[in-house]
Amino acid sequence: MTGFDADEFLNSLEPIGWKLGLERMELLSNELGRPQDSFASIHVVGTNGKSSVSRMVAAICEAHGYRSGCSLSPHLTRWSERVVISGREAPELFAESVRRTAVAAEAVNSRLDGEEVTQFELATAAAFLTLAEAGVQVAAIEAGLGGRLDATNSIGSLATVLTSIGLDHTEYLGETELEIAGEKLAVLRPETTLVLGPVSAEVRELARETARARNCRLLEISTPGPSPGSGTSGIEGFQRTNFAVAEAAAGCFLGEVSELKAEQAVSALVIYGRLEQIGADPPVYADVAHNPAGARALAASLPELTGGAPVIGVIGVLSDKDAPGILAELADSLERVIFTGLPEKALAAWGRPGASAREPEELLRIAAGLGLEGETAESPATALERARSIALACGGAVIMTGSHFLFAPTNGTGPGP
Repeated sequence: MTGFDADEFLNSLEPIGWKLGLERMELLSNELGRPQDSFASIHVVGTNGKSSVSRMVAAICEAHGYRSGCSLSPHLTRWSERVVISGREAPELFAESVRRTAVAAEAVNSRLDGEEVTQFELATAAAFLTLAEAGVQVAAIEAGLGGRLDATNSIGSLATVLTSIGLDHTEYLGETELEIAGEKLAVLRPETTLVLGPVSAEVRELARETARARNCRLLEISTPGPSPGSGTSGIEGFQRTNFAVAEAAAGCFLGEVSELKAEQAVSALVIYGRLEQIGADPPVYADVAHNPAGARALAASLPELTGGAPVIGVIGVLSDKDAPGILAELADSLERVIFTGLPEKALAAWGRPGASAREPEELLRIAAGLGLEGETAESPATALERARSIALACGGAVIMTGSHFLFAPTNGTGPGP
């Protein structure tokens, strides 16, 4: 279709939000000829670290001579960000895949009784088709929400990665870490491999039991430090843990991993919204930490990232997130914070109808109770402008964090990465 705009089409779909279940996705996959079966896949589930690990797995496999890719979610500015092939987006191929998937979805919808393929399901199927058409040999597939009923659970993975477990999306996945872990571990295929990142003792025991029950090999990864003389010393903060997890996961496909090739590949990665530098003079960093565990990891990385310079925060948080917990983890690391809302149009377009942001004034009150100084701004763009001016005056840096939606460009009002 000449002039087909994948972003415009996907954003035009009725944003019904999360509608878990595999029946629609299986029908859509079958209509497309199951493109996800044409490449080896590694399923990446967990609360935090999924995108970073997925990008790293693909980069490590690529460095060993295999055409590799990954499917990610969510995106920050463009839907095509969700598919990376040999380290790059493929916007034209992705757009054509979205068009073909839209045709397939029409056929599936005609057979469904009052239901329709969701926005996320269509985007996920299009991602699988893009990877297949690009001829990748192996792909890391990041789960969207949970695992058991997530659209990505339509792959026949050779390995599953559980990066971490925290209390997030509790309305869908359960109120405890064990319940959430159970939903995510449900994707583990029998007689494959489970790569387990740093988790609580309770979750670790559940993972061990699940692996035993399904006759799976279990690789447990502890939190590593930088190795003397090793390239991992150039991998920032908590990404060293993600690197160790990704290296083990890539080994499930490669068999043997060259440490040097792996370190060089990952050190060269720029991962959108994960300790990503998006501006200079003063330095501006983006990190999409949106729960206390992610904020804790970010806080631990800031001194190394900024060289101990004062850090000015730009923070926006969704209403259903643990704002007090997030701010408590960041309070000791920030000099001052500019609180802002999130673009409503982005919330709707990305499948979160009815979602809202915490009011900046509410965040300011929470911060005051933590001894953290701050102020408010009407939009992410104006908040960033104010934070930059403060950072310039004090020789500091800026960190934007709290939500993926903080970076959404909405009619030019969002800063974008």
